[in-house]
Amino acid sequence: MPLQPGDYVTERGWGTLAITRDKSGALKFSLEAMGGNAHSCSLDGEIRNGRATLEALDKGKPCVVTFTAKADGITVDSVDGVICRYFCGMRAMFEGQYLKPAPGCAPAQVSATRKEFKSLYDRKDYAAARAKLESAFTSCAKTIDWLDTGWIRNDLALAQLRSGDAAACLRTLEPLAKDAARSDAQIRDEMVSPTDVDNWLPVIHAARTILKLCSSAPKK
Repeated sequence: MPLQPGDYVTERGWGTLAITRDKSGALKFSLEAMGGNAHSCSLDGEIRNGRATLEALDKGKPCVVTFTAKADGITVDSVDGVICRYFCGMRAMFEGQYLKPAPGCAPAQVSATRKEFKSLYDRKDYAAARAKLESAFTSCAKTIDWLDTGWIRNDLALAQLRSGDAAACLRTLEPLAKDAARSDAQIRDEMVSPTDVDNWLPVIHAARTILKLCSSAPKK
C-alpha cells in the first residue's frame, strides 16, 4: 500500500505528520510530537521507499525512520530508537500510529472551528455556537490533544448553559469534575510534570467556575 500525501494525527493528538509531494515527485514529511513536561520531537526530510534517513548526532550513525501505510493511516517507527532520540526531548517520542483524521478534524480545521465558535458565542448566538462545537467535538474527539480537549469541554459546556441546557453542561464537564473537586496542591502532587500542571490548572480553574454556574442553574 503506497504512502499518500496528507495530514495525519495520533490518537489523543500528541503527534502530527504532514506528507507532501514536491514538484519533482519526491515525498517529503514533517513530524511534530509532544511528550510530558512540554518536551517535543521535530523531524523532517524525504521519504524514499518508505524510509527517511536523517543525520543525527554521529554522522556515521543516521536516524532511520520507517513509514508503513495502513488502512487507517501510517505507522511511524525508528530502526534504532536510541539514535533517533537526537530529535526528541527527554520525555517525548514520535513512534506510533498516525491516523487519517475524520473529515474536518485536521488540527488546522479544528482550530478554524473553534474560531467560528468564538465568533458565534461573542455574538450571543449560543445555540449556533453550541451546535458548531458539539458537532466538531463529537467527530474529532479521538484526535484532539488532552489540553485542547479540556478547553473545548469548557467552551462547549458554557455554550450549553447559555442556550438553556444546564444538564448537558454538567454532562460535558463530567470528565473534569474529579480534578475540579481537588485543590490545586493535590493536583500538583499527583501530576508528575510541572509544565503539564501549569498548563492544566487554568483548564480546571475555568471548569470549577462553569460547574458552579451549571449546578445552580435550572435543569430542563
